Amino acid sequence: MAPSKANNDRMDVDSDSDISIDFEPSTLKGKAKSKAKASDKRKPDKGKGKAKDTQAYTWEASFTRSWETVQEDEAGSLQTSVEDLMARGRRRRLLAPASAIRRTIIRHLVLILDLSASMMDRDMRPTRFDLMLQYAREFITEWFDQNPLGQIGVVGMRAGLGERIGEMSGNPQEVLKSIADRHKLEPAGEPSLQNAIEMARGSMNHLPTHSSRELLIIFGSLTTCDPGNIHDTLDACVKNRIRISVVALAAEMKICRDLCERTGGQFGVAMNEGHFKDLLFEVIPPPAQRALSRAAGAGAGAGAGATTNPAADLMMMGFPMRLPDASPPSLCACHSELKSQGFLCPRCLSKVCDVPTDCDICGLMIVSSPHLARSYHHLFPVKPYDAVLAPAADAGSTACHACARPFPDKPVVAKEGLSPVGRYRCPDCHHDFCSECDVFVHDVVHCCPGCGK
Repeated sequence: MAPSKANNDRMDVDSDSDISIDFEPSTLKGKAKSKAKASDKRKPDKGKGKAKDTQAYTWEASFTRSWETVQEDEAGSLQTSVEDLMARGRRRRLLAPASAIRRTIIRHLVLILDLSASMMDRDMRPTRFDLMLQYAREFITEWFDQNPLGQIGVVGMRAGLGERIGEMSGNPQEVLKSIADRHKLEPAGEPSLQNAIEMARGSMNHLPTHSSRELLIIFGSLTTCDPGNIHDTLDACVKNRIRISVVALAAEMKICRDLCERTGGQFGVAMNEGHFKDLLFEVIPPPAQRALSRAAGAGAGAGAGATTNPAADLMMMGFPMRLPDASPPSLCACHSELKSQGFLCPRCLSKVCDVPTDCDICGLMIVSSPHLARSYHHLFPVKPYDAVLAPAADAGSTACHACARPFPDKPVVAKEGLSPVGRYRCPDCHHDFCSECDVFVHDVVHCCPGCGK
């Protein structure tokens, strides 16, 4: 009976065409028995076994070892890793231009989301689609915080069509509400760059010339299903001065590169989740306006310089009066709803719900003075603080000028770009600040506490 049992086991192994076996003399008998025992469970577990094999990609394996990016020093502290992150931030700030650059503080941005079937890939966890929605919410919140006078609209690419998900609005809550429902944005079909860009371009035709027109495309597919020639759409965007930026999740496509280079936008391919977020947040600062240099303008003549450089005309703005909470309810001009709170237009006295916005009655741009003041830090940025390598003998300050925390007495070994004594000095008022206040001043306050610049 023993030979017949061995023959039966061998027949079961040979009939299993989906499993590869190493036919070595020493392990053949043991493996044959294990395969024969697992033959009854092969069919229900077949799909799961293949799914586990397909997850072993090299770019997926890097996310499972994220703790290796933070290294402890000899004393078991994480201070070294924190200093590396701060040094990277300081180097990025030092590369930014310190002088005043002409920028557009009234921005109009259309966020184009890829809702094709390729967004369900799991090379970015949990999926490209879920990660895109999460980062889009964070991007919208930060964008409105840095650009309070701007407006955002949302367009989706799904099933070869362009879908309008959210209208152009200056209220961040309305924009976030438009992408809050995940089930309405379920990916399907192929994307269409041309249809989405044409829909976004059509919504920007009525915008004034003093405001910027920008498109930010999050693209995760390698194909685009367009009804016509997309290069004609690109020529129309260049003519209308629409700046297009693309964040690719799959790979670089030549048409995406051409869209960004010809319109003056930014292009990048996300390598991982953190890089994806960095590429998105690089679009938050207002872009510099393109203009001819003085030499080029003088050589080409005054007429050529006047037509190329953007005009610097004054624009009309109104500062509304805010109604108290106890005021009697009245209809608003934007939604026709009874509300007690709101703002009154200074020109026609019509009621609007939120600012900044354009009055629906007279067309006046209504802003608040804090919003206007917060937009100016892009035009006049705070100068980078200088890292103090060694305190002077007659240094009078022993504590941070902002938070009054004392500086360390002994210098420590610091990375390039960091101060070994923990002091960072303003080049104008010459006050010393700690590293935390240095980051807080340049990233949040945007105003030096010592000199007020």
